[in-house]
Amino acid sequence: MADEELAEELPSAPPVAPPPPSRKLRKWLWIALATLVVVPILVFGLWSFISLTFAYSEGERAGYVQKFSSKGWLCKTWEGELSMVNVPGQAQERWFFSVRNDSVAQLISAAMGTKVALQYAEHRGVPTSCFGETDYYVKGIRHVPEP
Repeated sequence: MADEELAEELPSAPPVAPPPPSRKLRKWLWIALATLVVVPILVFGLWSFISLTFAYSEGERAGYVQKFSSKGWLCKTWEGELSMVNVPGQAQERWFFSVRNDSVAQLISAAMGTKVALQYAEHRGVPTSCFGETDYYVKGIRHVPEP
């Protein structure tokens, strides 16, 4: 009972808070956080820039635009299909392409049903389909006279 009386008489000490993290630890936490967030964003941006700036190949394909539409939930891109027939009576070859320029997309829409030649650049390794669903990006159109 004497112990209980002593415990009642002594004021209880307030709880002691743990010491704040040292400045060095906080500095390293910020560096680690910045490294985990900023570096992947920079790598993604650099990869996107390089893959969209430098073309793997460039060329031209001729045929009839069969299908052309704007697609995507967040990133709207123009996607199309060109029907290429080398010899009449043979099966057609279909070529899928993307368009990033709205003025070129309007020209392609106006030329549907006529024979056209599409100038394109192939960009391999584009990191996301937000830039287009295919590797082939049309950058110009030329009307081809029918024989």
